[in-house]
Amino acid sequence: MPTDTRIRRVAERIRSDLAELLLRGVNDPRLEGLTVTDVEVDRELAFATIYVTATLGEERREEILKGLRHASGFMRSALAKSIQLRAFPQLRFRWDESLEQGTRIDALLKAVRDQDRKTGGGAGQG
Repeated sequence: MPTDTRIRRVAERIRSDLAELLLRGVNDPRLEGLTVTDVEVDRELAFATIYVTATLGEERREEILKGLRHASGFMRSALAKSIQLRAFPQLRFRWDESLEQGTRIDALLKAVRDQDRKTGGGAGQG
């Protein structure tokens, strides 16, 4: 069983090599403006879950995931050539919602601050 350090190194190498591959090696227009935000590899190195996001985010989400699934065999083969493992993990793609969640949280916090200013302060000014 690989160590946690090895799993992290494999995940980081997949992330960096896949980002480069998407930038230079994949000619699918659905995958333009795509960013690989994180990669998680399971303890058996059987699956790599790849989190992605893109400019124009939510509107293109399904289109991008469909393009990634379509190109996953090519990408797995290309990655396996550059990353030496006995068996290369299957690639699973997930949409990274953390950016959208962060934006929503920021908007909520701004609304609370604005409301607090309108009502003349709040509990913190005592």
